[in-house]
Amino acid sequence: MLIPTALTQEELHGYAIAQKIKLVSKEVLEIDEGSLYPALQRMLARGWIRARWGASENNRRACYYKLTAKGRRQLGEEVSSFERPR
Repeated sequence: MLIPTALTQEELHGYAIAQKIKLVSKEVLEIDEGSLYPALQRMLARGWIRARWGASENNRRACYYKLTAKGRRQLGEEVSSFERPR
């Protein structure tokens, strides 16, 4: 849920996703690159996000990720199942 939630407002590159999760969690959660990029690849394969290459803030080549409609539906399902009392 962390990565799709980070992508609900805007398109971000991998490093920015990790930084947003860290910021929103008040530095409680830190996503390692070894976990982040495989998760992004799984989400791409499932059609939950899409990717495009562009230039980062410091003018470096970066892959930007954006949540798709299918990803928004999946996030909604995960949030609602998480919020249901057991």
